Amino acid sequence: MHRTQPSPVKDLLLNRYAHIADGIAALFHPYVEVVIHDLRDQTVLHIAHNLSRREPGDDSALEEIPGTARERVVGPYEKLNWDGRRMRSVSAVLFDDQARPAGMMCINFNIAVFDEMRGALDILLQGAGVRPQPAELFRDDWQERINLFLHGWLRERGASLNTLGRAQKRELVDALHAEGAFSGKSAVNYVANVLGMGRATVYKRIKELREAEDQ
Repeated sequence: MHRTQPSPVKDLLLNRYAHIADGIAALFHPYVEVVIHDLRDQTVLHIAHNLSRREPGDDSALEEIPGTARERVVGPYEKLNWDGRRMRSVSAVLFDDQARPAGMMCINFNIAVFDEMRGALDILLQGAGVRPQPAELFRDDWQERINLFLHGWLRERGASLNTLGRAQKRELVDALHAEGAFSGKSAVNYVANVLGMGRATVYKRIKELREAEDQ
């Protein structure tokens, strides 16, 4: 489209907002593009970190500016980039000195890269190709049994290792003893380390429990 006269708000938008666009793009580099549109002549005025392959002077193709101006901020909303990747965007109206809509700043976030990361994490966490523990290697895995019981006990009580008090730790040691968890050679040391208790304290409690059972 041929334009014979420059937009009257071009310099205002560039001087007032271009550095803000550059700063936002720099902060979130390389995932964010920031575009300033001139609403008076409906053109792209400034692009910080170009992801959309547009150029200054291109048509903005913005619609329904009066309604948008009343909202001031539109989004977040999603759109498709030229390469088929998803972008999440938010647009804010920019005003001139008479409080009239003069421009639009659109912040476009490339979320496709995070979709790819999520896909990779899903594959990793789903454990594709992971087999059950070989029985010949883990026939007497007392550590695994302690972990399973311990965290099941915590879930039932809505507790966590970091929040257990002295009485709860003692109760958990009692429960582990009742399950036969201390039959492993290093089980006492392991439980003491996991619960943040002294080994002597755990040994003493187990001795008390065994003496009570013998009576």
